[in-house]
Amino acid sequence: MTTTTPPRKTDLPPARAPRRRASRLRARNTLLGWSFILPNFLGFATLTLFPVIVLFYMSLTDWNIFGTSTFIGLDNFERLWGDGSFRKAFWNTIYYSALHIPLTIAVSLGLALLLNNKLRGVAFFRTAAFFPYITSIVAIALVWNLLFSPDYGPINEMLRFVGISEPPGWLTSPEWAMPAVVIISTWRAMGYYMVLFLAGLQTVPRELHEAARVDGASAFQRFLNVTLPCLRPTMFFVTVMLTIEAFKVFDLILVLTQGGPGQSTTVISQFIYRKGFEENDFGYASAAAVVLFFLCIIVTVVQFMWNRRGSDK
Repeated sequence: MTTTTPPRKTDLPPARAPRRRASRLRARNTLLGWSFILPNFLGFATLTLFPVIVLFYMSLTDWNIFGTSTFIGLDNFERLWGDGSFRKAFWNTIYYSALHIPLTIAVSLGLALLLNNKLRGVAFFRTAAFFPYITSIVAIALVWNLLFSPDYGPINEMLRFVGISEPPGWLTSPEWAMPAVVIISTWRAMGYYMVLFLAGLQTVPRELHEAARVDGASAFQRFLNVTLPCLRPTMFFVTVMLTIEAFKVFDLILVLTQGGPGQSTTVISQFIYRKGFEENDFGYASAAAVVLFFLCIIVTVVQFMWNRRGSDK
């Protein structure tokens, strides 16, 4: 007569032990991942997320720094709708962006194409092109104010030399102040985006250019059909970054023209600064900042959709 011993309760079925080890390993990896993410997330939440939430609340209040806030709903946004100064700043921002973005892309891409070749002293020219980006804004404003001087500036002297008897007033003229700011901002930013385009050009396979050259394609045809398609990710990144930078422009205009002459160069960022830090109307300034925030979001989303649509073709 044989007797069988019942299985002990501590014994696990063969399939449950590996499952438990896998779940422990997954929990350990999750905890390890959060340990890397958490410090950065805490910094983001403290310095970005929480201020943005406070900004949205402040946009719905009537508040200055010396008193308590009063909830007024959407009154600040209705006030913005009827504010002629804000409408002027809004369209100035669009005008500046429409000029600055394509011009900077064209100039920086042209520089990248020129400096992508193996030439003597190419490192020096790359550094010289990038140098304005790290130069002090105050120094840039001082030099360009002298260059654009209507009476004694070398730019107008050159225009008079070629036969233009009445050159523009540039930074002192309401019609030419914004184009002058665009020229200066493009000169300052072109070196940074040139570096990005140079990095993108390094990824273009030389075999494609050689095959196109064998097929008889000209240099311009190779640029259109080989270089530009390969630069699509870089072009998309540069366009997004340039758009956000153009909508947030503040420091360069502040030191160059302070929004003048009149309101010809006043942009949304400077409007926010004036209402918040000069007039202490923080609720109204926050409403303008919310409008700028959604403007950047909408344009960026449209660019993402356009890029995805082009990638799917």
